[in-house]
Amino acid sequence: MSNKESGKVAGFIKNFFDIKFWKFILVGIINTIIGMGLQFVFYNVFGWDKFAWGTILATFLGNFIGSVVSYFLNKYFTFKNTEKGWKPVLRFALNIAVCYVIAYVVVSPIVNLICTSNHLSVFGWSEEKSAGNISMAVGACAFVACNYIGQRFFAFREKKTNTAENTENDITE
Repeated sequence: MSNKESGKVAGFIKNFFDIKFWKFILVGIINTIIGMGLQFVFYNVFGWDKFAWGTILATFLGNFIGSVVSYFLNKYFTFKNTEKGWKPVLRFALNIAVCYVIAYVVVSPIVNLICTSNHLSVFGWSEEKSAGNISMAVGACAFVACNYIGQRFFAFREKKTNTAENTENDITE
């Protein structure tokens, strides 16, 4: 790799892992605390553990509320997006759905298959339990990575300004 190419790679990495990345991680921590905290509150405090659908309802509401918190924090704090209307909301929801499919419908089952095919067992767990836990962890990492890319470059993308067009407009005005 030439010095010019390595400089481009270094520049890309520096721009990709900028302050927005660290803000996204902070928002993710806050979102996780709120979302999971609410799941446990709904399930345990509200007595939803007594209902057949209690777990599903508690996790859905916790994740939904966590996603709403994530939307507002990432829109205004992380990416400082000023776009109005439903478009950013729809892009955010589409991004979450696509990330979920990539992470838990594609990546997680592949990791599970690799683990079970290789008879992997960790922490004294059975092969199936090990594969399930490892695949969920890898899926979660894939979700976070896809989600960051999707939010930064799709849901809350920066509007590009054409400097030549702006200069021309300034001259003609």
